[in-house]
Amino acid sequence: YGEAFALWSYLMGTKDMVTSCQTLMNHTGDADLFKVLEDIMHEAQREEAEVEQLLKEHGVSLPPSPAEKPYSDLESIPVGARFNDSEIAGAISKSVAASLVACSQAMAQCTREDIGMLFGQYHNTNAQISTRLLRLNKDKGWLVMPPIHDHIPQTVTV
Repeated sequence: YGEAFALWSYLMGTKDMVTSCQTLMNHTGDADLFKVLEDIMHEAQREEAEVEQLLKEHGVSLPPSPAEKPYSDLESIPVGARFNDSEIAGAISKSVAASLVACSQAMAQCTREDIGMLFGQYHNTNAQISTRLLRLNKDKGWLVMPPIHDHIPQTVTV
């Protein structure tokens, strides 16, 4: 039961990732970010097909599929309604990080080695994507580092 829930939940997330990438690809003007989004979407579609097949083989009903998002010209989206590239990179980085956590949790809870290994493969793929996104965020100046806090307050004794 745990494996079925983990697979079902992961499938729901991959379906969401596909439509998120489709939407965000309409908003980005950066060619490098567009390519990363496209690669993430294709990987999510591959994983989606794999997990759907596995769930069908075991008689588990599938989560609903959101409608595909149509292509939109960036210039047709009003400036105030557009996501900017740094927002897109941050949002997708957050989603990939959540996927890493989901894969780790599923691996730890699996009693079936084959399903644990499957989530291990997805984890490795997400780790590679995460590293790629980190490099892109650094190269484009989108990574906002918190301020260095090296001041240690003096304790006041009464």
